[in-house]
Amino acid sequence: MKSKLLLANKFKKIGWIVLIPSFILGIISLYSNAEIKWLDAKVFSILPELSIGKPNKYFQLIEANLTNTILGILCIIGALLVSFSKEKIEDEYIAEIRLNALMWSVLINYIILILAFLLIYDFGFFTVTIFNMYTVPIIFIIKFHYSLYQSSKQMSSEK
Repeated sequence: MKSKLLLANKFKKIGWIVLIPSFILGIISLYSNAEIKWLDAKVFSILPELSIGKPNKYFQLIEANLTNTILGILCIIGALLVSFSKEKIEDEYIAEIRLNALMWSVLINYIILILAFLLIYDFGFFTVTIFNMYTVPIIFIIKFHYSLYQSSKQMSSEK
């Protein structure tokens, strides 16, 4: 069965080239509050300020630094390219491994979110939800490639 949603295999390499540096720089930026000054810009925001008890303002131009925005988008694009690129040999067995990895990643994502709701509060919860946005593709990539590795190891031992 052919999947129309998968990209050509060459996009996987591009995805890794985008994902790895943007992921590392994103982690560094998140924990060190580092921002690239020349990425300060006026940007359009739908909800620029959320105030409890005060009327909210909508649809405004605000001053913001785009470092985390760009790194977050690059992480998502890189992870999607890696996740949705075909393997060199794409067959029904690979499709089954792909589906299994997707189910695992969604399950783990929601287990993390439920635990966060129960155990983490205030700004810590916000930080967990930021990481939780990336857990589905990252866990998928890890589980899928680990399953491929296990499969190839098992096949080579049978020979």
